[in-house]
Amino acid sequence: MMEAMPLILFFVVFLLLVLGYPVAFTLGGVSVIFGLLTFGFNFFHLLPLRVWGIMTNYVLIAVPLFVYMGVMLEKSGLAEELLETMALLFGRMRGGLAISVIIVGAMLAASTGIVGATVVTMGLLSLPTMLKRGYSIPLATGTISASGTLGQIIPPSIVLVLLGSVMNVSVGDMFMGAVIPGVILVSLYLIWIVIASIIDPESAPAMPAEELAKFHGPEMIVRVVQAFLLPFLLIMAVLGSIFMGIASPTEAAAVGAFGATLLTVFRGKLSLEKLQMVMRETTHLTSMVFMILAGATAFGLVFRGMDGDAYLTNLIVDAQLSPEAFLFLVMVVVFIAGFFIDFIEITFIIVPVVVPIFQVLNIDLLWLGILFAMNLQTSFLTPPFGFALFYLKGVAPPEVQTSHIYRGIIPFIVIQLIALMLVVFFPELATWLPKAIL
Repeated sequence: MMEAMPLILFFVVFLLLVLGYPVAFTLGGVSVIFGLLTFGFNFFHLLPLRVWGIMTNYVLIAVPLFVYMGVMLEKSGLAEELLETMALLFGRMRGGLAISVIIVGAMLAASTGIVGATVVTMGLLSLPTMLKRGYSIPLATGTISASGTLGQIIPPSIVLVLLGSVMNVSVGDMFMGAVIPGVILVSLYLIWIVIASIIDPESAPAMPAEELAKFHGPEMIVRVVQAFLLPFLLIMAVLGSIFMGIASPTEAAAVGAFGATLLTVFRGKLSLEKLQMVMRETTHLTSMVFMILAGATAFGLVFRGMDGDAYLTNLIVDAQLSPEAFLFLVMVVVFIAGFFIDFIEITFIIVPVVVPIFQVLNIDLLWLGILFAMNLQTSFLTPPFGFALFYLKGVAPPEVQTSHIYRGIIPFIVIQLIALMLVVFFPELATWLPKAIL
């Protein structure tokens, strides 16, 4: 019976999460109850020290700073200006508006790293415009949902920060390792839009000539420079300082937060009310992450105290699974778990359990971390429970039905699975850049 206790603990936590109980309190509460029943009070002398160690982790300071940067940029109107300019720039092409949505989504991902904020912002700004221009509803919703989730893989991503911390892998290496997979994914999205607009020209029409004529005047260059220069400088300040070894990810996050504030000031959008709103939202999101992290620490302590990691390792060894088979099994579990629970819970519940086994199997943890991030991104899009789909449905016009969103996202799920398979079969796509820069 004692050998099965780790699995019972895992099952009870997962069941309560699926039933909708709060993640942080479920993780912490169930773990404490199991710990008391199994070990008594003395076992929890370790818990405050473990929680304190997490709370004083220098790397995790990057989380509130990147959240602040993302929220501040969302309120600055940067996305709106970028989208309008890109739409006019690519307006001559069929599918040009969809191409602009993907490029802006990638730039917002490289500026913020927050999926929910990106999907909602893009949904509010671009979906009504795409529908007004005659785009098919499935293509429009699929494009917005997919581009909004690029924040999961394109650095600086909060997912990569948390995965790096949990897996004990350099966050800077995680950021560098995600660059090539992120570029591949964006490129495949763009190729699909071009193909879709050729197959069905009516689903992705070009913009009216009169609107383009207004844009292609003397003010075009000024408008393009204004729309691109500021976000590009911010991206270079954050990622460039990390890749060149000038700053750690935490220091770069501080640069990004300060830069986002300056950008908002420069645009004349900063006010005391807006600053309070940003601070409140940042505090809310950060508190949620760290409460979950505290609960996950209790879970990890009890799970390892029950020798759960040793039990799982022995289970894998006894089953004589090859490293490839175990990797496939874990990827399927993470993919399915992404239907029901958020990436933060998966990062703090599933990842710490399986990483020691991957270490025994001599699997590169940097490569594994990038695979986890790409897998979580795919689960964000997959019906029936993909979070990005719910974000978009919440801000979509009444004529957009859930079935439209589900149909539109299918090609992008296939694309993401192709990109994931490319990184699986060619690990150098994730490991080459960190080694080359070092």
